[in-house]
Amino acid sequence: MRRLACLVAALGASALSGSGAHAVTFGFGCITNKLAGDCAIGQAQLTVDVTAGPGPNQVTFTFSNAGASASSITDVYFADGPLLGISKLRDKDDSIAALGGYGAAGVDFTSGGASPPNLPGGNLVSPPFVVTAGFLADSDPPTQPNGVNPGEYLQIVFNLKSGKSLADTLDALALGGAEGGLRIGVHVQGFSSGGSESFINTVPAPIPEPGTSALLALGLAFLAATARHRPA
Repeated sequence: MRRLACLVAALGASALSGSGAHAVTFGFGCITNKLAGDCAIGQAQLTVDVTAGPGPNQVTFTFSNAGASASSITDVYFADGPLLGISKLRDKDDSIAALGGYGAAGVDFTSGGASPPNLPGGNLVSPPFVVTAGFLADSDPPTQPNGVNPGEYLQIVFNLKSGKSLADTLDALALGGAEGGLRIGVHVQGFSSGGSESFINTVPAPIPEPGTSALLALGLAFLAATARHRPA
């Protein structure tokens, strides 16, 4: 009985760690709050996936806009953390062969600068969001059409500091604005209201994949049934 319980726990832990090794998805929280409806759209539609690679000592941030409501990520900012510098973008006119060719059609960004040069409303959070020099990118003119609109994505590949890894990046994101932490900010325009909002990444709670949940549930159910039929 004890051996079976240990097996169920090990299988669950293995499945969870396996899923986390590929990509971790972060949502975004609105910090400017100009219009509640626009904030709700951004929080519902915008995510960033963090993955290892494509090269050694690199991580990739994939910004996605997965909803139907009008909105466009036009500026991306990073503050501190274990990042060394932007290696490449993957958008309409930039190719990284290891990631499968060119980026999303209609998305066109340039790294190293943005207008404005810091996340709008970054002073509204504590500690204030201050972009690290060179850790930013913005969409090329025309700004909104070339941003990350519904159904599109942008990938930014970063080189990491010596000895740092994906795990260090995720640890830094979990720290947020604390010392040694990493925060990601996006400025979003193109809402149907005509307004704009700023967002900072949130830290997600770990959620087992459906297969993992089913496995754990099956194991727990078996343990419960065995306990019921055990002689007193």
